[in-house]
Amino acid sequence: MKQYNSNGHIIHHGDAIEILRSKIGDASVDLIFVDPPYNIGKKFSQFEDRWSSDIEYAKWAYKWIDECIRVLKPAGTMYLMTSTQAMPYLDLYIRERLAVLSRIIWSYDSSGVQAKKYYGSLYEPILHCVKNSNSYPFNADEILVEAKTGAKRKLIDYRGNTPKPYKTKKVPGNVWNFPRVRYRMGEYEKHPSQKPEALLDRIIRASSNKGDTVLDPFSGTFTTSAVAKALGRNTISIESQEEYLRIGLRRVLELDEYQGERLEMPKKNTKIRNGRKTKQKERILKIL
Repeated sequence: MKQYNSNGHIIHHGDAIEILRSKIGDASVDLIFVDPPYNIGKKFSQFEDRWSSDIEYAKWAYKWIDECIRVLKPAGTMYLMTSTQAMPYLDLYIRERLAVLSRIIWSYDSSGVQAKKYYGSLYEPILHCVKNSNSYPFNADEILVEAKTGAKRKLIDYRGNTPKPYKTKKVPGNVWNFPRVRYRMGEYEKHPSQKPEALLDRIIRASSNKGDTVLDPFSGTFTTSAVAKALGRNTISIESQEEYLRIGLRRVLELDEYQGERLEMPKKNTKIRNGRKTKQKERILKIL
């Protein structure tokens, strides 16, 4: 286990459960975002995301869930993701220990090979949980979205004594539409399960305040900590894979080098492969 830190931002390199148990104190974290391996067979650098059964996966998850609950402050909040298949196991376990305020659906556009004999999955579930349902941060004004009834349809509410327009802004519901991170997007990192900055921006704005500590036990591309840092929060990140540790050192701690190796954003090939489109683009540039 190794630790790197700078200006209120800590990165631990090692096993999440071991580091939670040995390095993070009781009731010390304001907000936790957990995006663990899903037990669906993805390859994360040197780690294969596969357990022998759903039960064994759940047993492993219960260990870090218990540790996350331990390190969470009395008024703290935790958001937890996993696969649609595994979420029932974790939901049942967590609801006995925390108050589940919302069951959120992160909905996105389709990609990859589509199902042909069943309905393909176009969402991932997220639990929004707190220790104390009577005391927790929720900064509604920070995350307001357009209310179509008032903003676009311009309808009038006649239910009160005085008719008035419907509000043009509202708190988001529990279905969130954010696109998945694509290869040509500016925030793209080389990782098989990167979460979009917009998703974390909403979570961190809503459920923490400036100066709070945000923990991500499975940091991956370190989006949680990068967004939290930009929003004035302190961060604790844990990552087991050295390949992804490099992302955090660059993205969060702003290091330029690691063990003699330059730390840089992925170099992407943005050349248009379709020859006809390339020629059309060249003609347009000549005209301009």
